[in-house]
Amino acid sequence: MASLAFNTPPSLLSLTNQPQLKKPTNTNRHLYLSTKILRPSLLSLTCAYKVVIEHEGEATELQVAGDETILSKALDSGLDIPHDCKLGVCMTCPAKILTGKVDQTEGMLSDDVIESGYGLLCVAYPRSDCNIRTIPEEELLSLQLATSTD
Repeated sequence: MASLAFNTPPSLLSLTNQPQLKKPTNTNRHLYLSTKILRPSLLSLTCAYKVVIEHEGEATELQVAGDETILSKALDSGLDIPHDCKLGVCMTCPAKILTGKVDQTEGMLSDDVIESGYGLLCVAYPRSDCNIRTIPEEELLSLQLATSTD
């Protein structure tokens, strides 16, 4: 009868001689599992996009995280952008999205106005690098009212 012998490679031998990691105890298990579950979402929150805002004739480049609004980052950076409700209802912070994509599903603009490239900075979350120009409130208001009567 023949027998087989296997040689363990040196790299595996060194791994088997390593001290074993302690498994979490019952009291730590919940925290351990929570950390594992939250880690992917935390990584996605760290993604930032380059957003160039043209406001009052000047262009300002910002790094805006995917979980913060463009308005909040602009205000934190010292830009004096008109705003009021910060809920996507009052239309005080309108902008023309020149390039890029934003998520503004929390706002109240009609779909055709959004498809025309308009947005409200208070509910605009970047989903790519963007170029944005602030516009007068009246410009967006006239578009929104025109589409609501169609």
